[in-house]
Amino acid sequence: MIRCIWVLVFLLIMGTASSQNLSSPSSQSNQIDYAQPQQYRIGDIKVTGTTFLDANALISVAGLKVGDEITVPGEDISRAIQKLWDQGILGDIEVFITRLEGNEISLNFDLKERPRLSKVEFKGINKSQQDALKEKISIQKGKIVTDAVLNSTRNVIRDYYLEKSFLNVKTNITQKPDPALPNSVVLTIDIEKGNKVKISDIEFVGNEAFKDKKLERQLKKTKEKRFYRFYVSSKFQKEEYENDKQLLLDFYNSEGYRDATIVSDSVFKTKDDRLGIRITVDEGQQYYYRNITWKGNYLYDDAYLSRVLGIKKGDVYNKQELEKRLTYNPTGIDVSGLYQNDGYLFQSIDPIEVRVQGDSIDLEMRVYEGPQATIDKVMVTGNDKTSDFVILRELRTLPGQKYSRDDLIRSRNELAALGYFDPEQIGLNPIPNQAEGTVDINYSVVERPNDQISLSGGWGGPIGAVGTVGLTLNNFSTRKFFDWDAWRPIPSGDGQRLSLSVQANGKYYQSYSLSFTEPWLGGRKRNSLTASVFKTIRRSPSSDIDSRLNVDGASLSLGRRLNWPDDFFFMNHSISYNRYNLKNYALFQDFDNGSSNSISVVNTIGRSSIDNPTFPRRGSSLTLNINLTPPYSLFTDKRNNYEFIEFNKWMFDASYFINLAGNLVLNTRAHFGFLGTYTNDSEIGPFERFKLGGAGLGGGNIFVGTEYIGLRGYDDESVVNNADPTLRSAGGVAYNKFVMEARYLISPNPAATIYGLAFLEAGNNFASYDRYTPFKLYRSAGVGARIFMAAFGLLGFDYGWRLDDLPGQPQDAKRGMFHFIIGQQLR
Repeated sequence: MIRCIWVLVFLLIMGTASSQNLSSPSSQSNQIDYAQPQQYRIGDIKVTGTTFLDANALISVAGLKVGDEITVPGEDISRAIQKLWDQGILGDIEVFITRLEGNEISLNFDLKERPRLSKVEFKGINKSQQDALKEKISIQKGKIVTDAVLNSTRNVIRDYYLEKSFLNVKTNITQKPDPALPNSVVLTIDIEKGNKVKISDIEFVGNEAFKDKKLERQLKKTKEKRFYRFYVSSKFQKEEYENDKQLLLDFYNSEGYRDATIVSDSVFKTKDDRLGIRITVDEGQQYYYRNITWKGNYLYDDAYLSRVLGIKKGDVYNKQELEKRLTYNPTGIDVSGLYQNDGYLFQSIDPIEVRVQGDSIDLEMRVYEGPQATIDKVMVTGNDKTSDFVILRELRTLPGQKYSRDDLIRSRNELAALGYFDPEQIGLNPIPNQAEGTVDINYSVVERPNDQISLSGGWGGPIGAVGTVGLTLNNFSTRKFFDWDAWRPIPSGDGQRLSLSVQANGKYYQSYSLSFTEPWLGGRKRNSLTASVFKTIRRSPSSDIDSRLNVDGASLSLGRRLNWPDDFFFMNHSISYNRYNLKNYALFQDFDNGSSNSISVVNTIGRSSIDNPTFPRRGSSLTLNINLTPPYSLFTDKRNNYEFIEFNKWMFDASYFINLAGNLVLNTRAHFGFLGTYTNDSEIGPFERFKLGGAGLGGGNIFVGTEYIGLRGYDDESVVNNADPTLRSAGGVAYNKFVMEARYLISPNPAATIYGLAFLEAGNNFASYDRYTPFKLYRSAGVGARIFMAAFGLLGFDYGWRLDDLPGQPQDAKRGMFHFIIGQQLR
C-alpha cells in the first residue's frame, strides 16, 4: 500500500506512469521524454499479479482499451490507477511500459490483490455473543478484506454493545495469513467490552412548575440506578434517551406549557461504569383555552360540536388531547368520528390559534365537511387459506353503502373474533377517491394456524391417570371434503368447526365426544347450527362388584345474531338429551341402580362487544343461560324418582374489559348460578349441580351432569357452604363468584400470544338455599400467566393464595397452590 501511495503521488505531480521498461533500451527514439508529453495509441494491455480477479474486468474498470489515445506523461494512466484503487480490492498497483514503438505503447498493470477472508475468530466474549455478532457482521468466507469491511465490523460491534450499555467497548482486529489457503487471512477480533454503564444521576435545570421526580417519571426508558429498582433497567441507551426527551416535552405540552423546550442536555461520566445526565429546560408559561368558535360547519351546530369536543373555557391547553378529540378518541366519541360515521370521509377540521393574549388562547375550528362518500369496492388480501366469502360475510362495510368508521372498526373486530387471523395484523386501508365521491376499502389479513391438537395426561383422583387426545378443526370445509386436492392435510377454509375428543383411563374411565358447527346456516344470515354427541363410561375402581355409570347424550342448537337492541346481541336455542345408566353405582343417596333421562331446552341470550378473543383490550360480554326440563312434578305424583330428571337452571356471566394503558388491561367478572325445581316439595337431584374450587377442570372426579367452576387458591371442588358430607360431595345448588384481574400483554406473537396477570377473586357455593348468604365469600389473590398457542389453545398457570379458611379444613392446611389451566375458563 505504501508503494501505491508513492506511485500515485509521483503520477499526480509528474503526470506519468510509475516506471518504464523500454523494449529497446539502446534506441533513444523509443525513450519517453518526460519534459515533452506525447500522444500514444495503446497497442496492448496486460494484467499480472492477480489470482482470483478477472483481468478483462479489471481492464474495463480502469477505463482503458486497445486503440485508445493517451498522453504520456499525462493524467490518463493516473486516472486508470485511481479507478482501480477506488474498488477497494487491491493492495498495490504498478504500471509498466512493456513496449514502445513509434506512437504505439504497450502497458502492463502489475497488481497485488487484497487478501480474502478465511475465517473469523473472537476473543474476550462468550459463545452466545459470538453467534450474535457473526449474524450481525455477516462477513462471508471468501470475501475481500477491505478497509471498509474492517471499519464496518468495528461499527457493528460498537453499536451492538452500546445497545447493551457497554459504552467503553474496545475492539482490536488483527489479520494473519492462513497457511491452508493462498492469499487468505484469518481475522482475530479481540473485544474488551468493559463494564455496563448505568445512570447514576438525572438532574433537571430550569424547572419550576414540576419537581425533578415528576419529570424523571416521564422518562420511560432512562432511569437512575437504585437498589430498589430491580424491576426496571438503568442502562443508558442513546436512542431510548432521545425518545424520552420527546416524551418529556409531550408531558409539558399536555400540561399547557406549549412553548416548553429543552435548551441543552449533556451526558457525562461520573465513574468508569456510571454516568450522569443534566437536562436544562425552558418551561415557558402555562396556557389555557378561552374561546372556541366553529366555522364552515353546516350539518351540526356550534353547541353540539362543542359538546362532542368536550373542552371548556379555562381548561389547560393540551394540543395532544385536542388532536385526539378532533380526530380519533379510542375511549369515546370524537368530532371526526361524528362526521365519518355519517359518510363524510373527506371532512377535515383545522384548529387555528386566532389569538393568544397573556395565558389564554382563542381557537377557531375551520371545518370542511365535503360530500358523503359511498363505498365502491371491498377487497381482501392475505387470506391464502380462508375462502373470500367467509371473510366478506363478516364485514359491515358493503359496496353501495355510506362509509362509516364505526363499521370499519367493527368489521376488524369481527375478523379478529373468527380466530383465523393474527388480530394484531388485521389492516384497514380506506382508499378515497374524492373526485368520484367514493372509497375503496382493502382489508389485509395474516393467516395463523388455528386447528388444535390436544395430547395431555393427568391424575384423575381415585381412577388414576387419565389421558386425553383431541382434535379441533376450527376452519373446516365440508364443501371440499370430496375434493382430494383440498386435503392439505385436511379440507379447510369455509369456517366450519369439527371437534373430536377421547379421554380414557383403561377400563375405569372413558369419554368420547364429537361435535360439528356450521356458523352460517344457509350462507345468507348469521345463523349457526351445532350438533354434538358424546358417550361416557365410568367404573368404580374400589368396588369388587360390577359398578358402572354410562352416560349417552346428544344435542342440537341453533344460534342467531340479533339486530335489537343492537347487533352485538345474540340468542341461542338448543335441545339436549342425556341418558344415565347406573349399575351398583351410588350416585346420590338411594339412587344406585336404574336409568335416568334428561331432556332439556337451553336458551341463551347475550351481548358481546370484545375486540379480540385472544387478548381483549376493551368491550364487554354478558350472557344469561336458562336450562329447563319439562315440569314433570306438575303433572305426575312421582317423587324422588330419577327416571326423568327435573330441574331449572339459571346462569349469568358478565365480563368487562378496560384498557388502562397500552398493553395493560383490567378485566372484571361476575358469575351467578342457581339450580331449582318447579315445586317446593320436589328435591333437587344430583344432576347439573355446581362444584367450586381449584382451576375448574373437575379435579379428576369428572361427572357429565356437573358444572365445574374455578376458584384459585382453593382445592378442586372444595368450596361448598354446608357441613353435610353427602351434600358436599354432590355439589351446590347456587354459587356466586367475582373476579378482578389485571392483564399485561407480554408477546402478541400469533404463534404464542403470552400475557401475565394478577388477580383478586372471591366466591362461594351453597348446597341448599336455606344457607344461601350471597355476601359470605371465600377470597383469594395471586398471579399467573397465559400462553395461547394456535395448535394447542390456551394454556397457563396460576399461583393462588387463599385468604380465608374453609369450614372443617385443618388449621395447618396450605394456603398457596399452583393451578394448571387448559382452555378458556370464563367462570
